[in-house]
Amino acid sequence: MTTPELRAESWPVGELEEEPRGPVGKAFRLSAADSLSLGNALSGFLAVCVLAWSAISDLLQRSGAKFEPDPRFFGTAVVLLLIGATCDLFDGLVARKFRASAMGAELDNLADVISFGFAPAFMVVIWGGFSGRLPLWLVLCAAASVLLAGVVRLARFACVKTKSGDFMGLPIPMGAMTVVSIVLLFQPNYVTIAGIFAVAWLMVSRIEYPKPKGNVAAVVLAWMMINVACLSIWASGLAGGDQLITVGAVMQIAIVAAIPLRVLIFKWERRRARRSEHEHVG
Repeated sequence: MTTPELRAESWPVGELEEEPRGPVGKAFRLSAADSLSLGNALSGFLAVCVLAWSAISDLLQRSGAKFEPDPRFFGTAVVLLLIGATCDLFDGLVARKFRASAMGAELDNLADVISFGFAPAFMVVIWGGFSGRLPLWLVLCAAASVLLAGVVRLARFACVKTKSGDFMGLPIPMGAMTVVSIVLLFQPNYVTIAGIFAVAWLMVSRIEYPKPKGNVAAVVLAWMMINVACLSIWASGLAGGDQLITVGAVMQIAIVAAIPLRVLIFKWERRRARRSEHEHVG
């Protein structure tokens, strides 16, 4: 799934504690009006979940069978999300090379909400809501956290810029693919639900993630194309497909987890260096 190259020069120690430009404090505090806007998004999402629950429950009552989502359809959905991520990667490049419309930025954010906010959140509902392993309210909370974190992440991106030029918080396409990786790899349980909540938190955190530029952007594109190929092999039921999808999903989760750990290591090393300096001066 989508990931920038982890390069040491992308994480200079001196920039870890730099304050981002823009109205940071205000951007991290939601107003009453913002809460109502998020309530609007949440209500629309729950409306779709209720309709899906009604349709699936009715089918189960008529057939008497247990609901088991076909993983191949999940694979098809992920391929579509990767195609969306490819479009998202290139729309900015095309806009800079050719003339962009006045509504381009708004269209980009709205499209991202659907592909990387709503779609993975709904996938969480289908994955865990009908499994019987978890309370439905908990699954809905986890799914809603993915959607709302994505909405807040995109809104904050429009008004807060970091001094380093990197992303503040886990980019929403990367967050979506991490949620999808959890869904594809694991059965619904309390640990995996906690992982989904963690991904939602990373999207609205202040942790800076490297922005793919130049050769890194090419690496990102190649990574997405490889994943499309692997998912296509897996969805077709060909030999080795399960191993390919497992390796790709594990790598995605590992990389997303490694970046915050790298930041923590840098901060710890910096504190230790400062402490050593104070002790030397003293």
